[in-house]
Amino acid sequence: MKFSRYSNGFNLIELITTMSIFSLLSMIALPSFKNLQQQLRVDSNLRTIQQSMQFARNMAINYGTRVTVCPLSEGKCSRDWQSGYVIFTDSGKTNEFNSSDVILLEVNQFNQEDIVQYNRLAVRYQPDGLASGTNGTLTYCPESHNSPNSKALVINQAGKVRFSTKKTIICKN
Repeated sequence: MKFSRYSNGFNLIELITTMSIFSLLSMIALPSFKNLQQQLRVDSNLRTIQQSMQFARNMAINYGTRVTVCPLSEGKCSRDWQSGYVIFTDSGKTNEFNSSDVILLEVNQFNQEDIVQYNRLAVRYQPDGLASGTNGTLTYCPESHNSPNSKALVINQAGKVRFSTKKTIICKN
């Protein structure tokens, strides 16, 4: 068996040096990755909510019936938006799911550490697409009430949904 002068691998000193540099760079970059992850999570979830609202408005117009968007608890709308929400036809008593109603879409719970709030009990779209009386602002704050990555959606009287232009979004306690 012949040994050459040149090795094809790392020696122990080179390996330790490389791993030290890698771990140092990882520790520096980790906070930035967490911030990026928060931004992406907020954007993704707000896009889902925005598209859900547009879907609910379209269903109300297409089927000529009232459509409600809210988190359900024991068949009634609740204020726990963080646990997800349901879009359903609301032909009976408003803000209540009963046997004549149909679930059109269910959105699962958001990240447990995030805060999702709406300043109304529900969003109700009338058969003409208006959200009269249930217009408001839905805020999404990742991990704290005053996160710099917080964003909001505004639902106007006409039922249209847009991103808030406010620079500072704070979720209430």
